[in-house]
Amino acid sequence: MQAAILALALGAASANEWQKIVDVVASKNATWTSSVPARFGSVDDVKKLCGTWIQGHEKFTATEGLATYEANPYIEQVMADSLDWRTAAPQCTVISKIRDQSSCGSCWAFGSTETFEDRRCIATGEDIEFSTADTAGCCSGLLCGLSQGCGGGQPTSALKWMARTGVVTGGDYGDIDSGSSCMPYQFQPCAHHVDPTPEFPVCPEAEYKAQCVSTCTESKYAKAYKDDKHAEGTAKTVTSVAAMLTALQKGPLSAAFTVYADFPTYTSGVYKHTTGSALGGHAVEIIGYGNEDGEDYWLVKNSWNNQWGLGGTFKIARGNDECGMESSVAAIDF
Repeated sequence: MQAAILALALGAASANEWQKIVDVVASKNATWTSSVPARFGSVDDVKKLCGTWIQGHEKFTATEGLATYEANPYIEQVMADSLDWRTAAPQCTVISKIRDQSSCGSCWAFGSTETFEDRRCIATGEDIEFSTADTAGCCSGLLCGLSQGCGGGQPTSALKWMARTGVVTGGDYGDIDSGSSCMPYQFQPCAHHVDPTPEFPVCPEAEYKAQCVSTCTESKYAKAYKDDKHAEGTAKTVTSVAAMLTALQKGPLSAAFTVYADFPTYTSGVYKHTTGSALGGHAVEIIGYGNEDGEDYWLVKNSWNNQWGLGGTFKIARGNDECGMESSVAAIDF
């Protein structure tokens, strides 16, 4: 009984914590709307998923040996007013797929792996999903920016690892036992300390741990692990807004930014940090850009399931390095 009472008390405190943020955003006449998130029970739950080391973090290491993406100085004169790669490349269904990193700080593996698969599909026409589990588990040590699975990592280093070492095919948790890929994601989508549903049960108390295995986890899959590795492309850093817009003409980009306490409450509009302290670095995938009510934005795909934000995506202010979104960007060309 005491445990149940404590749980109710903690739940009420968490809801109140979120509601205070929602109220502040509403009072500021912000460019975006906010609501109490269904994905997270508390701010601390969000911190667990912010697994990207950005500049200033004690574990951040610069990714060496990468070329810099060259900007087209006339790009803004020739580019379309808006771009959404989900509709621009409908043959690449992987771009529209929203994943869930579950209770694991593997966002760095999601943002990079999705960038690899999406840009590769646009370049080759092959609509293949690659394994975030392989990236999270095996992209580690000195060859991958000292990335540590669910403990955090660096997406730019991961793209370099994919180009050099390769990544195998893999779907989501729901694809386990289908035999459709080598290594689907092993962690079930979940919700932190909020009312569970059949699709999103309660997350475990302890964070998951990613492991590196050198065999396909799907016994029905036709290829061996070593034969399924795709080591392709040229990873590049993208160091300016003009370069980002240039690189986006060939496909989505990997990016990392600082998550603040108000961000998990995002519902719609063009996000700008309005209230709350920093929770950590988070990796995502930029899949387009546009303008809404006079506000330039980047269109971004997240890895917090399709019930968060705008069906799993969000818009964030473009052109002023909002939350550092324009400071840690990478691409891979095929």
